[in-house]
Amino acid sequence: MTQRNRARKNRGNNRSFTRSVLLLVTASCLMATVSMAAQAAVLKDLNNSAPAVGQKFQAVDSLDTSLKNGKSDQAVKKYLDGLAWPKQRFEVELHQPYKNRGDFLVTFPSPVKSNNGGDDTVTMEWYAARNEAGEMIKAPAIVVVHESGSGMTVGQIFAKTLKKQHFHTFLLHMPGYGKRKAKQRQDVSELVTLFHQAISDVRRARDAVAALPMVDERLIVLQGTSLGGFVSATVAGLDDGYDGVFLMLAGGDLYDILMHGKRDAEKVLEKTREAGIDDDQLKKIIDKIEPLNFASRMKASRVWLYSGKYDTVVPLKNAILLAHTAGLAREHHILMPVNHYSGIVYLPVIFKHIGEKIHLIAESKGIEIAM
Repeated sequence: MTQRNRARKNRGNNRSFTRSVLLLVTASCLMATVSMAAQAAVLKDLNNSAPAVGQKFQAVDSLDTSLKNGKSDQAVKKYLDGLAWPKQRFEVELHQPYKNRGDFLVTFPSPVKSNNGGDDTVTMEWYAARNEAGEMIKAPAIVVVHESGSGMTVGQIFAKTLKKQHFHTFLLHMPGYGKRKAKQRQDVSELVTLFHQAISDVRRARDAVAALPMVDERLIVLQGTSLGGFVSATVAGLDDGYDGVFLMLAGGDLYDILMHGKRDAEKVLEKTREAGIDDDQLKKIIDKIEPLNFASRMKASRVWLYSGKYDTVVPLKNAILLAHTAGLAREHHILMPVNHYSGIVYLPVIFKHIGEKIHLIAESKGIEIAM
């Protein structure tokens, strides 16, 4: 074979090799595309299929405490740094529900470790949205954070009633409630962790709920009452994770509320005294989780506050202080002629109002909600 023929043969081999490589790359890309499409289809099917006890789902933290408002945020930075945690993946699992308390029990790990004998696994009661035929439907979700009562009665009322408006509702058990009761007395540092954990759990709950099937992750809102309202107010100032926030009987300046509030506030103050927490220590504890320190970061157009004009547990002046600091418009601060306990008679009106506002948020996002 002449040198010219050998050169021609080599060029032919090179072209053949190049074509083979291109075919392999193209085939690999097509396979990857098909695989990704198939995976997306499977995930979509799973997200639209009815859930079952024992199922586990992967969730990812979406917490975003980045500074957005210049100097006003710089003042909040130390508080944000104190509550933030590294983003990570975590697992959400479905269990049998408590008797007459929802369709599933949902659990996920708390991003904060208590080290006080309590349970660091967060528990939520899932009350599923259903159509007239009783079938579970895909719908927006509401995370409900209960009051200070050990039975979480008001929280259950919110969860069970709002579910009837075709929303998935999730009653979150805060640390110290239900299975999460501490097995030993808490000292000052543990009390700090308790509040820190509650705030972190409520924020992570948004991402846990978003990972569940039949939940429209485009619209997840937060509702908190009394103690749960204070926790939810601070969560609303962490970031814009929730699409709407509804605060019932909450306010600002927790130290002032504990010093001058009646009944429930007096009981909390008494417990801090029994734990040996003096005024200076109490101020330092509260400063870390004080809603007013985060209020400037609230998305005021998506926050509503419901207050009692004659509330002596959370005095009206403290509710007004929170509303003013958060920049809430007058129509976003609803004043009721009630005290901290008689407000229950206004619940039907509040449920209707919450539903209407969620529908408005849905419309702004182009989301249709079953009626």
